[in-house]
Amino acid sequence: MDFKTYMCVICGYVYDEEKGEPDEGIPAGTLWADIPDDWKCPDCEATKIDFELIEI
Repeated sequence: MDFKTYMCVICGYVYDEEKGEPDEGIPAGTLWADIPDDWKCPDCEATKIDFELIEI
């Protein structure tokens, strides 16, 4: 499976689907589409619409 990476355009926080965000209750392997729409960036509280797909 090809996991994708998303970056917050406000603060630069990076969400990696492969790693998830265990401290936020999002297990490793959680796809971006499966994250609730009301989830907020753990660094700046931006919403999902403030994230862009990035290539690493």
